[in-house]
Amino acid sequence: MQIKKKQHPSFRISNLHAKNRSRLADRWRTQRGIDNKKRIKRGGYGAMPSIGYKNASAVRGLRPDGAAEVLVHNVQELSTISGKVARIAHGVSKRKREAIARQAQISGIRVVN
Repeated sequence: MQIKKKQHPSFRISNLHAKNRSRLADRWRTQRGIDNKKRIKRGGYGAMPSIGYKNASAVRGLRPDGAAEVLVHNVQELSTISGKVARIAHGVSKRKREAIARQAQISGIRVVN
């Protein structure tokens, strides 16, 4: 089953196209200037993040294929998950990653990273 989440525009800082902002990363910083057109939501200045872009609670946090993924730190946690998708935590060493991946393959659990 394919999960359909709401689409939203890319939220960018204002004047990202300007010459002096060409080195800036694509990110969002809220507008604080008193005369800023984006802050007062004038047309043509790009969208601002708001609560209306939030997804339904039923699909929030799910993967595009509809599965909920579980963060796993060790092999024991792998045996307790009920879902079929696991993500190995950032701080797990290479040796433990291999052990988790081996156990997941035996259990039929998909590891996404």
